[in-house]
Amino acid sequence: MTDVRQPVGTSAAVVPWTAVSVVMIGMFMAILDSYIVVVAGPAIRADLGASEGQLQWILAGYQLSYAVLMITGGRFADMYGRKRIFILGAAVFTLSSIMCAVAQSPGTLIAARVVQGLGAALMVPQVFAMIAVLVPERGRHRVFGVLGVVIGLATIGGQLIGGLLIGADLFGSQWRGVFWVNVPIGVATIVLAARYVPESRAAGARKLDVPGVLALSAALVLLTFPLIQGREAGWPWWTLVCFAASAAVFGLFVAIERGVDRAGGDPLVKLALFAQRSFTVGIVLVLVVYALLTSYYLALSISMQDGLGLSALGAGLVYAPAATTFFVFSMIASRLVPKYGRRVLEVGSIVVATGYLTTAVVLLYGPELSAALVIPTLMLQSVGGGLLITPLLNTVLSGISPDSVGTASGALSTAQQVGAALGVAVIGAVFFAAFHPSAHGSVAAAGHAFAMSSIATFLLATVASVLVFALPSGR
Repeated sequence: MTDVRQPVGTSAAVVPWTAVSVVMIGMFMAILDSYIVVVAGPAIRADLGASEGQLQWILAGYQLSYAVLMITGGRFADMYGRKRIFILGAAVFTLSSIMCAVAQSPGTLIAARVVQGLGAALMVPQVFAMIAVLVPERGRHRVFGVLGVVIGLATIGGQLIGGLLIGADLFGSQWRGVFWVNVPIGVATIVLAARYVPESRAAGARKLDVPGVLALSAALVLLTFPLIQGREAGWPWWTLVCFAASAAVFGLFVAIERGVDRAGGDPLVKLALFAQRSFTVGIVLVLVVYALLTSYYLALSISMQDGLGLSALGAGLVYAPAATTFFVFSMIASRLVPKYGRRVLEVGSIVVATGYLTTAVVLLYGPELSAALVIPTLMLQSVGGGLLITPLLNTVLSGISPDSVGTASGALSTAQQVGAALGVAVIGAVFFAAFHPSAHGSVAAAGHAFAMSSIATFLLATVASVLVFALPSGR
């Protein structure tokens, strides 16, 4: 069974930009909220008395619920209507943003962030589905190019936008402004979606794979929990038990998915996708690339604020030149990829890795940590990031057979958030293990910890470069 691809009145040559733009706002909000909170981290920790582990959970809790429930959000839309579920997701996201803004304890904020991730998981799958339904095939390449820029700007702009909001301190909101800003945008998105986005649903709605969702959720929590809490607890015996249990539950998840597939059901992840090299390499690549981002920005934000004593606005402005660089090279990538294909990502991955390595070298062997010292290296990272991150998902999907693209896009979007959550856990552990301001002074301690984080991130970026070269070639 197939969808009705064109709403009434849509010409085969016309892109319905109003409807497409509305759903892209939802995508922008969901991705931005993975990063805008990073610059608020030190202020949240000081105001609510959050521990280092709780600060990591404020980031990772959102990403985990977002990741695990994203494919389920797509299934709900198939059954009940994409417009309806998109609006429901926007409403959940907006209400949970209010919960975040009024939170009075780290535990309450973490719980609200998990609910916020649920709202994102209901919104984001509908963006890809609605583009496929509303946009004529000849116009999709252009729309997905715009979507790549939206994703890239949301990813890279969080530091700057968060810093500006906290610096503005509207109505005395301080760090809470990074959540309050979602409320008017969310309300506007709901109103505009109700007015301009047509309803659609799958003619043959797929059933929910509830056992698969539960098994994947348990496996990810068992993996992430010891990574975040284990360092603070001194890596006790239960951390190894959690890691072993996570591996076992991942095995159970694979068995469940195979069983559902053999029974003629609709598994959460079709394991047959892994027979396609583009998907197998691509999903690991997406995991690794997105593991770099949130975690590294967290280390940068704490280094600038707790290390150098900058305000949240000052920390955000440190990243402003890099954000501008990223935007420029994202535009360049959108023009180069159709002509040169994977080669653009190859260059981008090498430049990204070089940028992280350069940051580590100047911090370890150069002058004492300062904003002026790291801004050029951040810009170098963003040159590579613009060439790599913006076209990444579309490049991976271009190598996957057309009948699998829908399922693959959901799995890759899930991998983005899983990678981000694991990156916060791993790189966060490296940073906080090396950050001892009472022993070495805040500036020296921040410089050392940020250098260690840069080395760890460089190693991940090197893995990403190898994976880019392993992708199927083509344009």
